[in-house]
Amino acid sequence: MSQILIINLAVIAISLFTLWCVSIRIRDASIIDIFWGPGFGIVALTTFILTEAPGPSGLLLTAFACLWSIRLGTHLAGRWLSHGQKEDPRYIAMRKKAGPAFGRRSLITVYGLQGGLMWLVSMPLQIGISQSAGASFGFFTALGCVIFTLGFVIEALADAQLRDFKATPTNKGKIMSLGLWSWSRHPNYFGNACLWWGLFFIAADAPYGVFTVASPAIMTFLLLRVSGVSLLERRMARAKPEYVEYQQSVNAFVPLPPSWKRHK
Repeated sequence: MSQILIINLAVIAISLFTLWCVSIRIRDASIIDIFWGPGFGIVALTTFILTEAPGPSGLLLTAFACLWSIRLGTHLAGRWLSHGQKEDPRYIAMRKKAGPAFGRRSLITVYGLQGGLMWLVSMPLQIGISQSAGASFGFFTALGCVIFTLGFVIEALADAQLRDFKATPTNKGKIMSLGLWSWSRHPNYFGNACLWWGLFFIAADAPYGVFTVASPAIMTFLLLRVSGVSLLERRMARAKPEYVEYQQSVNAFVPLPPSWKRHK
């Protein structure tokens, strides 16, 4: 198992170094966001290929990871293309702050950091797949399948609803508060957190799989406190004063009926 972990770390490092070289060439660090999903698919496939006689849960984890990685990767690539291949505002701000040194620094502060997180967060995939020969298709696997499916559907539907909303010219400058976005201000992030907990529960039926609980916990923390909800909340509140009203009527993360928020 340790060999698989080391090989996956090397695969991630080589992939992200190559991507970093491309980002220097085109002056756009945000292309790493497109790779975030597919990177996990590559880790899952690498682990599956290197595992001798993987069990059914290993195949399930690989299939789920690849399905999600393809969907998220194509979604983010489409968004990047629709925005005219412009760099994300987060990286523009980092580039302005660092000045000419940003290109070199981004190898560590952007690509190295996300590479380390990718390797750590993917532990349920690496251990769950590599140890799947000794895994039983038990309660946790069934529970994980349900949670992953729920999270996958919520994330995909939320992304599609937001994309269609933004594609309508009359909605320019407006706040998305329809569909799932009337139940949660960040339903896509909630779905993403769910699917990672689902992958963990599937891995938990494999030997040592239960010890990967830190991975979905870290992902949930990042979504809530670092790069997801909190970051976007601050940005939206500054850009759109009417967002405060939206905050008061719709729950931040877990989807709940709007009436619950109003009566709280």
